[in-house]
Amino acid sequence: MFARRAEISTIVALALVWLAAPAKGDEVTLEPLGVVLPPEPLADILDEAAAEIVAHDPRTQRLFIVNVFKNRIDMADISDPSAPAYIGAIDLSPYGASPTNVAVRKWTRELAVSVASDPRTDPGKVVFFTTDGAFLASVTVGALPDMLTYTHDGARVVVANEGEPSDDYTVDPEGTVSIIDVPFGARWVRQSNVRTVDFRAFNGMEDLLRSAGVRIFGPGASAAQDFEPEYLTLSTDSRKAWVTLQENNAIAEVDIRRGRVTNLIPLGYKDHSLARNKLDASDKDGKINIANWPVKGMYLPDAIAYHEGFLVTVNEGDARAYPGFSEETRVGSVTLDSIAFPNAAELKANANLGRLRMTSAPPSGKSADGVFSEIYSFGARSFSIWSAQGDLVFDSGDEIEQLTAFTYPSNFNSTHAANEFDTRSDDKGPEPEGLTLGTIRGCTYAFIALERIGGVVVYNITNPHSPAIAGYKNTRDFAGDPKSGTAGDLGPEGVVFIPRWQSPIGAPLLVLANEVSGTTRLFKVVAEGRCFGEDKDDED
Repeated sequence: MFARRAEISTIVALALVWLAAPAKGDEVTLEPLGVVLPPEPLADILDEAAAEIVAHDPRTQRLFIVNVFKNRIDMADISDPSAPAYIGAIDLSPYGASPTNVAVRKWTRELAVSVASDPRTDPGKVVFFTTDGAFLASVTVGALPDMLTYTHDGARVVVANEGEPSDDYTVDPEGTVSIIDVPFGARWVRQSNVRTVDFRAFNGMEDLLRSAGVRIFGPGASAAQDFEPEYLTLSTDSRKAWVTLQENNAIAEVDIRRGRVTNLIPLGYKDHSLARNKLDASDKDGKINIANWPVKGMYLPDAIAYHEGFLVTVNEGDARAYPGFSEETRVGSVTLDSIAFPNAAELKANANLGRLRMTSAPPSGKSADGVFSEIYSFGARSFSIWSAQGDLVFDSGDEIEQLTAFTYPSNFNSTHAANEFDTRSDDKGPEPEGLTLGTIRGCTYAFIALERIGGVVVYNITNPHSPAIAGYKNTRDFAGDPKSGTAGDLGPEGVVFIPRWQSPIGAPLLVLANEVSGTTRLFKVVAEGRCFGEDKDDED
């Protein structure tokens, strides 16, 4: 009888998911073409970050792929996207411990690579090469350069230096932004071409910033040490950069010409008790249970993109978790305030909120005697659109989690390296991480990579106030075995849109670097929509 009740309960839960799921758009279809494979067997590179970030050079029709595992940039020829060819690699061992990002100066046969040092708390480097792999120049930048991009005119490279602490948290370098002037090409770059933008002007203002909603909580850290630039995007005229400070739940605005921070934007929190902000909070309930909970989600965005006065973020939710300091705990492990949570005992059950990862650091709502009056979880399981001043214009709510639940009910919230049901509900769910924008026929689309369950969700964001799901494609094979390299594409992170006028086949392409499987997948983008009667592509 009890088994029958459990079966009925599961059927009812799936029916509720089906009713709640957002309409799956079919406006955009991602048609899989070829895949770039590194020379090593896939089984040997599982979860080794052998394909983390990717960049495209339209002049040579080459891809440049960040291979952290082998400390190199892998190169592939995509003149025929259905049969891309691996053509070699750029060895980075003379310049540092591991690459973190790569960017191409389009039409000039030059590229820039950010390289972290060992230890990562030491200053890193940006190294310039030709698209054939010949060394051009190298300059020193801040600690752990994590992302870089050329300005739209190619005259500068802007670098987000994350400045992560050491594992024991005894060394905590400052987070910075580097601006490298390259007006005449990388061959002429010298250290004098590098300017450093720091956050020291905010030292001494930590309490004021915390009260405004900026998270500053590293042990003994000043504001400049605590800020960790993760990713950045540029205004159309390349005069401003917006930099995600992921762990700080904030965005910094940088004046590129003057080389200074001009604004700090706290992002606030997502209320998961509201109707369209549901989440599945437990990996131990044996079912899909996307529901409202008395939880506030910290956006903690990773990637960011600028579009016509708006900022688009994917809200991954990275936490600080080091042997020397960790903010992570679980709801079931803390004492909840009985007034704020009159049903605390029920909430702390593993099938409810007990397994949900939460922060014990500000803004934890933790009293002096260790009682929590609020629950703050990591990430928002969504993407958001903000004004350039930081006002929330749109958030996808629970749509991404509802969509993946509807599409893959048997593998809902699976992690990337194992085919298991509901293993990530307690910890950021599908975990949106990668982002790129592209325009087709006047319609602007956001392509959002889901790190855990995999695949790319496409949203039409032409109207930033009312985006709509336009498609979803996942080339993961749940019938395969990740450990033997037969499970398809796993752990997508880097994503690049190639407009038709830069494409080798005259049709827009999407390129997806999959960090866990080590594969780089190419898709043909077929879009049925037409916006504003236009018929043009965006260069991004």
